[in-house]
Amino acid sequence: MRKTIVAGNWKMSGNHIEGAGLAGNIAKGLEGKSPGCEIVLIPPFTAIPDVVRTVQGSIVKIGGQDLFYEEEGAFTGEVSGAMLTALGCTYVLVGHSERRHVIGETGDILRLKLGAALRAGLNPIFCVGEVLDEREAGKAADVVSGQVRDVLGGLSGSDLAKVVVAYEPVWAIGTGKTATPEDASEMHVVIRSALADLFGPEAGEETVILYGGSVKPENAGALLEVPDIDGALVGGASLKAGSFLDIIFSVR
Repeated sequence: MRKTIVAGNWKMSGNHIEGAGLAGNIAKGLEGKSPGCEIVLIPPFTAIPDVVRTVQGSIVKIGGQDLFYEEEGAFTGEVSGAMLTALGCTYVLVGHSERRHVIGETGDILRLKLGAALRAGLNPIFCVGEVLDEREAGKAADVVSGQVRDVLGGLSGSDLAKVVVAYEPVWAIGTGKTATPEDASEMHVVIRSALADLFGPEAGEETVILYGGSVKPENAGALLEVPDIDGALVGGASLKAGSFLDIIFSVR
């Protein structure tokens, strides 16, 4: 049975003091509770040590927002997978749309980053999704299937088992627009089909796939009831403890 994950991507928001405060409020809200999901906080790099200390002893796990594909060297400004694991991270985002479309990361780079994450013992959350023009042109399924095949196709089955996929339609990230449960379900089926073609039926059925894109308390319940959706990658709503906790407790 696939596990359910609710992850909060804080993006470039807040300093280390604010991050520790937010993490503390989330951890406090979980005390004595038994949520039906694994919880991951993904703060900016500068806040990770303070957030890790704050949630120590709780059920909350920590992830990094990115990593470089080399383990060390003359790569000014970059952060390695080993650095993240040393801080206490167990997850890392790879291929978020903002890395693809703002920073310009390509499939070649993402394959290298995915490999680096796995070598470091991190669980990658690999993001895929189409832009609005691609959806309106009826190309969403082809685009997302292509992203899955391009980056994940070279993995072994054992490595794939460590990967979480996150479907994030780019047109719904930070816009207030959200894919309907039916739209999201359709695209999750597309991803499972691509994985089944690459790795066999079990891989298509067993891979954890999250939905992301303007997830908030008002729509989380309907999205998370969809059988093929295994949780949420939350952006803006994860920056308020109450909203994020509401999403967590919407998991049934």
